[in-house]
Amino acid sequence: MNPALTSTVGGVNRRISTLVVALVPILIFGILLSVVTVPYVALGPGPTFDTLGEVDGKQVVDIEGTDLHPTSGHLNMTTVSQRDGLTLGQALVFWASGRDQLIPRDLVYPPNKTREEVDEANTQDFRQSENSAEYAALEYLKYPMAVTVESIDEEGPSKGKLQAGDAIDGVNNTPVATLEQFQALLKDTKPGDKVMIDYRRKSAPAGTVEITMGSHPERPQGFLGVNVLDAPWAPFTIDFNLANIGGPSAGLMFSLAVVDKLTTGDLNGGKFVAGTGTITGDGEVGSIGGITHKIVAAREAGATVFLVPADNCAEARTGDAEGIELLKVDTLEHAIDGLRTLSAGGEPPRC
Repeated sequence: MNPALTSTVGGVNRRISTLVVALVPILIFGILLSVVTVPYVALGPGPTFDTLGEVDGKQVVDIEGTDLHPTSGHLNMTTVSQRDGLTLGQALVFWASGRDQLIPRDLVYPPNKTREEVDEANTQDFRQSENSAEYAALEYLKYPMAVTVESIDEEGPSKGKLQAGDAIDGVNNTPVATLEQFQALLKDTKPGDKVMIDYRRKSAPAGTVEITMGSHPERPQGFLGVNVLDAPWAPFTIDFNLANIGGPSAGLMFSLAVVDKLTTGDLNGGKFVAGTGTITGDGEVGSIGGITHKIVAAREAGATVFLVPADNCAEARTGDAEGIELLKVDTLEHAIDGLRTLSAGGEPPRC
C-alpha cells in the first residue's frame, strides 16, 4: 500500500476519533438537558381576566334577580403562571429569559403534601374568596346582615332542605337575627328532635322547613349539618364563572365588579384597571404572592392602572412598572375611593 495513502487514512481516522470523543459529552449534556428534571418551579406573568366581561360565553361575575347598571373599561384580575416538572434545559431557558422566576419546588408543593392536596387547597381558597368577595361588596352597599348558610353537609339532615345562600330567620317560631341567637336555640336539641326553620332564599319565595336533627360524634346536641355565619344578605344571586384558577387573590377584583354592576357610574372611569388582593368579608384587602409578575401581565394586557395591596407596595416598586400607575389599597372602600379620585383628576394613594 502507498505509504502516503496510509498516512492520509490514518490522519482522517484520528480526526474522526477526536471529533467523536468531543461530541460524546455534548450529546450526553444534551440528553441531560432534555431528560433530567430539576426541583424548581417557574413563576411568571399569567393570563388576566376582565371581571366586567365574559369568559366562554358567561359573565365572569354574573348577577341575576336585580337591576344592573352598564359598565365600561376594565377591572382585570391577574394571575401568575406556574410551570412544574421542568427539565434542566427548560429551567435554564426560564432563568436566562429574565421574565420568569425559579423557586424551589418545596415552596409551592411541600414535601408532606401531594400535588393533588395542594391543588385542592388552592381551589378551596378560590371558592372562599368568591364568598368573601360577595359579602364584602354587599356590606359596602349596606345590605342588612342575616344568619347566612355558607355550606351544607353532604351527609347531614339539611341536605335537600336548605341551600347555601339561604338566610335563616327563625327556629321553632323564634326569630333569630345573629349567629349567637341561632346557636343558642339549637344548643338544647337532641338527635331525633324535629325543628322548624324559617328561611329566605335568593330569587325565590321565603319558606319554612322541618328538619330532623342528626347526631355528631363530637357533640351531644342535635346536628343540623349546616355551616352558617353572620353576613350581609341580598335577595339576588351572585355567581363567579372562572374555572381552573386557584388561590384567594381574586377577591378584591371580584368585589369591585359586583359594586360596579350594582351602582351607577363607572368605578374605573372607563380606564383599563387591573389589580389583585385577597379580601375578607368585611372588606380588608390582604397581600398576595407574585405581585411583580402580575403587574407585567396587566401592563401587557393593556392596563394603565394597577391596584396593589398596601403590604405588597414595597415589592411592587422593585418590578417593571413602567407605564402603569400603582395605587395602594388596604380596604375595598379605599380602593373604590382611590379609583373615583383618580377618575376625577385627583391624587389617590400610591405605592
